Amino acid sequence: MGSTDEPNKSTSLFDYSSPSEPFLSKTPFSSSPPIEEASPSLADESEPTQYPQISYNYGPRSFKDLPFLILFAFCVLCTFAFGIFSVFHRNPNYSKLSSYTYDSNSTSCVKDSLSSSDDGFFETHVYFYFLSSSNSGVWKALIWSLVITFILSAPICFLLLLLLKHYTKQIVYMSLPFFIVIPIFFNVYWFVACTVSSSCSDGLPLVYRILVLIFVFLVIGVIVWIFVANWHRIELTVMIIGVASDALSKNLGLFVALPLLILCLVVYYAPIVVFLVFSRLNGKIVPKETSAGYTCVWKQDSWVPAYYALAILTMLWSLAAMIEAQVYVISGTVAQWYFTKEDSAPKRSIRSSLRNAFGPSSGTVCLSGLLIFVVRMVRGAVDSAKQEDIPGQ
Repeated sequence: MGSTDEPNKSTSLFDYSSPSEPFLSKTPFSSSPPIEEASPSLADESEPTQYPQISYNYGPRSFKDLPFLILFAFCVLCTFAFGIFSVFHRNPNYSKLSSYTYDSNSTSCVKDSLSSSDDGFFETHVYFYFLSSSNSGVWKALIWSLVITFILSAPICFLLLLLLKHYTKQIVYMSLPFFIVIPIFFNVYWFVACTVSSSCSDGLPLVYRILVLIFVFLVIGVIVWIFVANWHRIELTVMIIGVASDALSKNLGLFVALPLLILCLVVYYAPIVVFLVFSRLNGKIVPKETSAGYTCVWKQDSWVPAYYALAILTMLWSLAAMIEAQVYVISGTVAQWYFTKEDSAPKRSIRSSLRNAFGPSSGTVCLSGLLIFVVRMVRGAVDSAKQEDIPGQ
């Protein structure tokens, strides 16, 4: 283990000439036969079934999908540029709409001179409202809830990680019966409850209740058959969870890097939300004819709805891109840990993954984020269309 000429783990992990060596094992088995002892004839016969060796590329990466990165940067730039414009171009008369009346002589809305003393009433009222709210117990309860959640979440996460690392097989096997027991419980529960309830038993005769009960039990039987037929996949899942928990325990910096990415996204969202609030103040007070005569209403500028669409699109795209960036950071960090020697640890793996996610891979992150956003939008549109087709909805 301490020699300098020890082969890389990627070579030993994917040595398919050793059938006793597991695919996901981080530590190679010492009982596996060495590569040089294999017969040449056997090596030639197994050559067509050999898979290419997988390794981690520590070298520089080239930039890809740059058009999508440029498009994303353009959307962000336009969102902030028009947002700053909306702040300086806002109409302060928005909060004084009630003090404007229609003047038939000028056929426009003019400010009522009697209400001039109440010009700052709205701003003063809002100021004292937030001031009184800050002194109330709501903020104190919210802060204490966040503090308690933060204090308790850390030990719970570490305890769960410790259990998954040392008792992976036991946890997975103990959770499998719940996929069977819980459906059986609810199936029997609804049958008994419907039988006891007179309204349900009258609406659903006993024959139909028995048929539904049998059908659900058949579905549960199919689930059991799936478990039995794919038991090797369950064992593979146990191995994957074990390696993942081991990787996370050796890269605890991810517990800091990932929440910081979320915090950066919140800080990034804050000015956009402010811009959306100020964009509502871009417009003018105009007269509008109603059945009772003319009244003064607020009319937004024509570009405000388009800015709302642009800002919301940018926020959703940024959220999807941040999720993809987190995936890149996690996978890159774990991959560097996985393909290192047993007696060494990767240096600055999280920093390298962050640099790759927001550097050479940033265009791919934006592309993947856009695809996820489009798929979710299409799926949401299809689901809403299906609900509209249902009678009575």
